[in-house]
Amino acid sequence: MPGPLSRRDLLRGLPGAGAAAFLVHQRLGATTIEGSDVDSARRSDERPQVVGRPGPLSSDVLPPGIRSRFVENINGLRMHVLEAGFETPGRPAVLLLHGFPELAFSWRRVMGPLADSGYHVIVPDQRGYGRTTGWDPRYDGDVASYRRLNIARDALGLVYAFGYRSVAGVVGHDWGSPIASTLAVARPDVFRSVVLMSAPFGGTGSLPFDTADDPPRSGGEPSGPNLAEALAALPRPRKHYTDNLQTREAAEDFWHPPQGLKDFLRAYHHFKSADWPGNRPYRLASRSAEVMAQMPEYYILDLHKTVSETVAPHMPTPEQIAANTWLPDRDLDVYVEEFDRTGFQGGMNWYRAGGYGAPERDMYAGLTIDQPSAYIAGAADWGSYQNPGVLDRMQDSACTDMRGVHMIDGAGHWVQQEQADETARLLVEFLREA
Repeated sequence: MPGPLSRRDLLRGLPGAGAAAFLVHQRLGATTIEGSDVDSARRSDERPQVVGRPGPLSSDVLPPGIRSRFVENINGLRMHVLEAGFETPGRPAVLLLHGFPELAFSWRRVMGPLADSGYHVIVPDQRGYGRTTGWDPRYDGDVASYRRLNIARDALGLVYAFGYRSVAGVVGHDWGSPIASTLAVARPDVFRSVVLMSAPFGGTGSLPFDTADDPPRSGGEPSGPNLAEALAALPRPRKHYTDNLQTREAAEDFWHPPQGLKDFLRAYHHFKSADWPGNRPYRLASRSAEVMAQMPEYYILDLHKTVSETVAPHMPTPEQIAANTWLPDRDLDVYVEEFDRTGFQGGMNWYRAGGYGAPERDMYAGLTIDQPSAYIAGAADWGSYQNPGVLDRMQDSACTDMRGVHMIDGAGHWVQQEQADETARLLVEFLREA
């Protein structure tokens, strides 16, 4: 009989404290399965990932009324799902989609209020994250599987697996927002309303039109340096965070930072929250390097610094950590355990897959979001302004039935955690009126 389970075992869903861990080593294109030997496995030419079928999250780390479960065969995935409001059949469903570097767990504090308001709340660990399995964890692997329409296909398949032909709404935060907007554009019959959070929707783009007798001209004056080149050429050389996240070294920097994973995630969350006093965002006048460099260093890094080096000076004090009610150590431990097991390459592959999906997305060129929509973000979140003009374009043309834009005081980027009660109130109010 196994001995008592530690909190680490509860988080990992292991059957007992002595359970064997297995690592899959991606080395020179070959896959081997071996017993755990973490120190030797973490050589520079190997990237260990846990294989097998992780168990559900323990109820001890979840709020009352939320259960952890799995749904099989979702576009090649075994999808881990947090679920609330499941006790009563026939409820309208709401799908919540997380961003980077987050988990289904990031929605824990708004799921209960939505369920209490009569909704069946479905919240997956998306492709590349958490306890969902079946995704490619390699830098040199199947990056195309992380293209936007394929991840949207994951979400559609999950909705169908639960027996819904349509849902009351889809809500996406951070990277979940472009997936939610893709679902709203591509399948308005299924996703009857949409809430975008911390990442506004700028539209579907366009294709050349009426050019049969007047072909577009090529050539002309050189366009000049691109943004990456212009940032690097500044007196204080800089780089955009999305370019950094696409490098081979980025996942290792997040996974094994010098300060340790827990301190790294603590500082990263603090730096992007309303708790850091430097987060006072505003509309940017252009996408020039000089203007973009006005954003904090977590968006526009110093050229030769890693993210772990960038966030380290912003580690909160022990007193600040003790006073944090939106991400206490107990909850942060869940993120630490999950990302310690999976690493970050899956989530970073989303940033690398844009080119693969662009031709597919052109099928929706010129379309708008016409069902009821809303936007929610923290008032201290630079995410609303990091792409100049997009927030205004979302309200003016990209969403034709925008019911409200809400900037919540006391919240930065992690709005559904920092100000969960107000976020939940706005969601319930919107869904009832949509």
